[in-house]
Amino acid sequence: MNARKILTLDQIPSGEKCVITDVHGHGGFRHRILEMGFVKGQEVTVVRNAPLSDPIEYKILNSHISLRISEAKQIEVIEVDNYVPNKDEFFGTMTEAQRSAISNEMKIINVALLGNPNCGKTSFFNFATGLHEKTGNYGGVTVDSKLGVFKHKGYSINMIDLPGTYSITEFTPEEKYVRQSLVEEQPDVVLNILDASNLERNLFLTTQLIDMNYRMVVAVNMYDELEKSGNKFDYNYMGKMLGIPFVPTTAYKGIGIDDVMEAIIEVYEERSQITRHIHINYGNTIESAIDEIKGKIAENKSITDQYHARYLAIKMIENEKITHELLSSCSNYAEIVEVTDKQIKRIYSEYKKDMDTVIADAKYAFIRGALKETYQPSKEPHQDRSQKIDNILTNKWLGFPCLFLFMLIMFYVTFMVGGIFQNWLEAGVAWFGDKLGQLLPQGWFNDLVTDGIVAGVGSVIVFLPVIVLLFFFISIMEDTGYMARAAFIFDKLMHKIGLHGRSFIPLLTGFGCSVPAIMACRTLENRKDRIMTMLLIPFMSCTAKIPVYVIFIALLEKLNPNLEGFGFLMMFGVYLFGILIAILAALVMKKTAFKKAEEQFVMELPPYRIPSAHNVLIHMWSKSAQYLKKMGTVILLASVVIWGLNYFPQNNSQTRAIDAQLSLCQGDETLSDEDKTLLVKQLENSKRVAQQEGSLIGYMGRAIEPVMRPLGFDDRMSICILTGFAAKEIVVSSMGILYGSGEEDGNEHLLQSFQNATYQNGKRAGNQIFTVPVTLAFMAFILLYSPCIASVVACRKESSRKWASVFFLYTTIIAWIVSFLIYQIGNLL
Repeated sequence: MNARKILTLDQIPSGEKCVITDVHGHGGFRHRILEMGFVKGQEVTVVRNAPLSDPIEYKILNSHISLRISEAKQIEVIEVDNYVPNKDEFFGTMTEAQRSAISNEMKIINVALLGNPNCGKTSFFNFATGLHEKTGNYGGVTVDSKLGVFKHKGYSINMIDLPGTYSITEFTPEEKYVRQSLVEEQPDVVLNILDASNLERNLFLTTQLIDMNYRMVVAVNMYDELEKSGNKFDYNYMGKMLGIPFVPTTAYKGIGIDDVMEAIIEVYEERSQITRHIHINYGNTIESAIDEIKGKIAENKSITDQYHARYLAIKMIENEKITHELLSSCSNYAEIVEVTDKQIKRIYSEYKKDMDTVIADAKYAFIRGALKETYQPSKEPHQDRSQKIDNILTNKWLGFPCLFLFMLIMFYVTFMVGGIFQNWLEAGVAWFGDKLGQLLPQGWFNDLVTDGIVAGVGSVIVFLPVIVLLFFFISIMEDTGYMARAAFIFDKLMHKIGLHGRSFIPLLTGFGCSVPAIMACRTLENRKDRIMTMLLIPFMSCTAKIPVYVIFIALLEKLNPNLEGFGFLMMFGVYLFGILIAILAALVMKKTAFKKAEEQFVMELPPYRIPSAHNVLIHMWSKSAQYLKKMGTVILLASVVIWGLNYFPQNNSQTRAIDAQLSLCQGDETLSDEDKTLLVKQLENSKRVAQQEGSLIGYMGRAIEPVMRPLGFDDRMSICILTGFAAKEIVVSSMGILYGSGEEDGNEHLLQSFQNATYQNGKRAGNQIFTVPVTLAFMAFILLYSPCIASVVACRKESSRKWASVFFLYTTIIAWIVSFLIYQIGNLL
């Protein structure tokens, strides 16, 4: 007997046997199906489909039961292959081997992890699963679901970390995503994480989950902070009142996590003495309205098999669009709407408030009543540490200076300290490339390894220390809660340019990587804000652009000795320039494509917390691992491809002529050794240039060079920009291949190659390429043009094909215009 993956009962073919592993659904359906013997561990035989395919006849416990496909979808099973009962067994029983295998497959618990933003949900997920997902002390860190699988007491637990949400409604993408996940995935247990320092607000989501009738465990997280504050919370009594196990935890320290796992198993095995389903009491008027609407909804068994009828009735009272769409397929939809409208008018005549407010008020009244019996605030005066810190960091006069000082320190340490480690890595790469070149036989393979792989990947990997340090500072901002304060400080400015204050967080995240920054736009409620913020993210310098900035800032210092020692200020200036362009672009968008009114600024400012070394290290390591992974995949492949395009075809007419001159030179006895060495070097450089011109990449460069010529770029620079669409780090590796001579490695040599580089054709042939205006124009183009393909794909996923096309085109057009102005004006000065 082989156990297959978990299926639903409707997927089992006629004549096959299967074993039930779980039963979903709500209300009468669930009770009816359990009474008929559809329980975990029970064997079912599929007899046949009806002539029209639906319903399906099943044999269970010697009875023949008919279920519709919609009902059978609520029953999870394991198909059993080659089922052959032992001769000595009673009919319908299984061998021990079969029973053991099926029991192992049944020991899977699907857990949905839910909670308000910034409640410590992802910290809990990381500690429980051993994974290293990003955490932060601000809302919107988790913008997608993440799955962690781990073992506990013989069970395999599939834990799904869903985005943080304050409620389950239809107003924001993350709320819709959470709701859809709960309905489609039908988790065995919902683990609701509460922030112990803000129980009243956090319990609002709990009441909605109670309405949805999910089996639940509540983890009261950051319980150590509650105890330190002197407040007292009788979580055991609260659990008994709500019919839900409450477990205190301190997730970032791993305290209480095993207790939560035990509670989950008890709830799953239906042996928890606390678990029972209760109804939130909304008062006589609302309760009678719920009963009236619920009665009409209950006539549609296919709907109530999947959704709790009472929950749908409450959502109809709230006039939720998604619920209307769900029920519109019901045969009595018109009656449901008629009854709902009648009940809404009756409720309004009593409360004189809109329905959302009435339901929310009733929920909070229930929560306050429950907390009155279980929560005792400290009698000692509360010392609000966060308020004291905010008196300085968000002060009217000190807020902006403090933020800019922090960013200045961040760039100084990143650039100066990171530069030290960068030099060490650079020396190591040069040594490694030299040793490989000596070990490998001369020929194309030697050139591929040394000039392609080592020179290409090595020229990018040396910037790893700079990137690690930058993510260290971003992680500090996130974990302390200062990230949310930065959004608070910038809200008025963001509002002026047509954005929401929360847009600052995705934009700041864009300094790390554009892909998660684009995904973080989900936390913005208004679609206009989401699209507009996405379109501005490319102007935030992601870490992939740092290698380009570092090498060209160093070049500027060599081109103009007066700039020497001011590298970190120039780096800071590049970031500010990107922000300035983003502001100008936003102002134009506000007046043209995005004229709608802005959303109100509502954002939680979490309490300041001391950064967890564990979380900071996880953040730094995960980003470093992503960077290294890119080195071994995208950049390695791109380096090989670029090298190949630059290397082939070999032996064109120009290189053959130069080879002949080299042969004559080496055999010329009239030349001194010194003159011969100098002449050979000149001829080898000429051969390299001729090889590039006659190579495949040379043809490509000349094809696009006319478009870039007004910016002062030659064909090689144009090629590097083209390769940068794959990943911005590839720009430096491309330049290392196209401008390097292959004699030695390292950025010092590349800088020298830049200084010696001249235009190969056209009116400027023989002139130096990298002047100050050209260098500035190139940096500006790298800063502003379309981010990597992965970012464009993320934009397409989060918006539409149209906006992804706009995202790609308008940034590149702006980059061209700005670089053109810099180059042309620079040449006039």
